[in-house]
Amino acid sequence: MHQTMYNNNLNNEGERRPRPRFRRDSEPVAGRPRFGFSERTERTSRSERPFNRERSFNGERSERAQRPFNAERSFNTERGERPQRSFGAKPKRNNGLYSAHKQQVYKERFEDPTKPVRLNKYLANAGICSRREADDFIQAGVITVNGVTVDNLGIKVLPTDDIRFHNQPVRRERKVYILLNKPKNTVTTTDDPQERHTVIDIVRNACQERIYPVGRLDRNTTGVLLLTNDGDLAAKLTHPKFHKKKVYAVTLDRELDVVDEAIVRAGVELDDERIIPDAMEFPKEDRRHIGLEIHSGQNRVVRRIFEKVGYKVVNLDRVSFAGLTKKKVGRGKWRFLTPQEVAYLQMGNF
Repeated sequence: MHQTMYNNNLNNEGERRPRPRFRRDSEPVAGRPRFGFSERTERTSRSERPFNRERSFNGERSERAQRPFNAERSFNTERGERPQRSFGAKPKRNNGLYSAHKQQVYKERFEDPTKPVRLNKYLANAGICSRREADDFIQAGVITVNGVTVDNLGIKVLPTDDIRFHNQPVRRERKVYILLNKPKNTVTTTDDPQERHTVIDIVRNACQERIYPVGRLDRNTTGVLLLTNDGDLAAKLTHPKFHKKKVYAVTLDRELDVVDEAIVRAGVELDDERIIPDAMEFPKEDRRHIGLEIHSGQNRVVRRIFEKVGYKVVNLDRVSFAGLTKKKVGRGKWRFLTPQEVAYLQMGNF
């Protein structure tokens, strides 16, 4: 066997064949060591080899050779630039549905230019202020219609009228709808005399239009809060007759007794109104954590319900408001509503 292997390494003249790692055209030198001799023939570097378009693994023309030359994807020797390459995992595409800083474009609703509207509603739709604030401005005499100062709260105007606020013309702004996951220690107002941190401070750079919160949340209450300059939609979402649903995650200072639970489910009298929860559940094993669904718009209604039966609310988080949730929105973060969400709200699908 060894003799056969040795004979295979001999050429026709009976001389030993050179090792295949050297060039075959070089003659073996007698007396050279088997490894590491100095006069070793240099290999042809990979960069010096001529490019062979016909070369492929199967001896046929490869598919890569058939591809046309793309100047944009190759190295440009004239500009000396190489296209930038991105490393790491590619981000998932969500079509901008929950992109926090991508401005959404909403379809404008048709309004009859010959149909008069109340002045406070016109100012609210223009993004100047809310309807209640507009009534205060009208009574203060800072609103003029066609050059005449008005102080009548019931006055109606046309879109073609010259309406001015502090001698500045009132122009209709494009609608903006922002969902904020409100953090603690934040006041739900546009301006605070005590100079506390407000929700407007969080979304100040979101848009150029003047937006204001729809409804209110306590300073230490967290969760879903809508901000917009759409006065009509804000009036719908804040009026009690529309029965918009709000879901809260409540944490009490101690477990809720079965008797007190029955009292809360039957309804509690607050400001001459019986507040009956729409749904009440215990998502965890203990009875300190409660999921409460309610549609009342009274101030601090959830805290007052449990205070009525002798409990203190330690943490209160609004999980859902009019069908809007804080999914994929971190605490203290915000995003624009999608056109589909705005359409649902305008149709009253709360």
